[in-house]
Amino acid sequence: MDLAYIPSPSTGVINLGPIPLRGYAFCIIIGVFVAVWYGNKRWIARGGTAGTVADIAVWAVPFGLVGGRLYHVITDYQLYFSEGENWVDAFKIWEGGLGIWGAIALGAVGAWIGCRRRGIPLPAYADAIAPGIAFAQAIGRWGNWFNQELYGKPTDLPWALKITESANREAGLYHPTFLYESLWCVGVAVLVIWADRRFKLGHGRAFALYVAAYCAGRAWIEYMRVDEAHHVLGLRLNVWTAIIVFALAVAYMVISARVRPGREEVVEPKAAKAAAEAAADGDDDVADAAPDLEKRTDASDDSGDSADSGGSAGDVEHGADNGAGSAAKS
Repeated sequence: MDLAYIPSPSTGVINLGPIPLRGYAFCIIIGVFVAVWYGNKRWIARGGTAGTVADIAVWAVPFGLVGGRLYHVITDYQLYFSEGENWVDAFKIWEGGLGIWGAIALGAVGAWIGCRRRGIPLPAYADAIAPGIAFAQAIGRWGNWFNQELYGKPTDLPWALKITESANREAGLYHPTFLYESLWCVGVAVLVIWADRRFKLGHGRAFALYVAAYCAGRAWIEYMRVDEAHHVLGLRLNVWTAIIVFALAVAYMVISARVRPGREEVVEPKAAKAAAEAAADGDDDVADAAPDLEKRTDASDDSGDSADSGGSAGDVEHGADNGAGSAAKS
């Protein structure tokens, strides 16, 4: 007799009159709000302005959702395009099926578009939102709990997940891999926050750390899953993806640290310059809200004014070079 286990919801949908509230979609939406809210706090702390993260998210989120769905449909095409399946189901995103690899890849394209429109270096933006994305993933994984999907191998552990029988699954107690990944993502977010404060990560290295740490956990969690998946050389496709992306993220951190050490002096050049000009005109509120903006504006000013004194001017110009390099890279 099983005395302890994690129950699964009897349904993944709650109907409020004619409006269905789907648990999977609800978790995704909450995750997005958390990522934008926390990313905004980090962006402001780095010298950016409030609202910028949300403005860029307007581009990044839709691209990410499309990318996540595309990755899932392409890698699990047999679920939608094999004999007896209905290809229209490929558009039913609320039933589950978002690949994080595609979501991050295409979401980055959307973020790049938003950053270019505001004159912001993409690596600086990525660093600001990295922990928020990890928190969003932790929340989003609970959508799989509502859908009773992506569980692991059978187990009799006290925290086993109880799965009910349906056309596509067998009733039993399984490893709650959704919970393992959710907890792992929380740990990744905490790691990035700590490392960013401790080592002043910049130029995309905080984001690369998030990617590498997530991949390390995803590899062993993926290995535990029993849902149908394509295999390459005996390993699930997502395990190979995690290994490759992990290696690329680590390589980026090492190379970036050598080429562009330190952190960007200016993350939002236009906003910093405007605030500094307002402060120069005697706006005390702006001056109080934006300390050292005059120094940062000098660093981002392309005119190269050399009227400032030697040592400090050299430091500011070095910061400008780093900021410009990041902008060019993005």
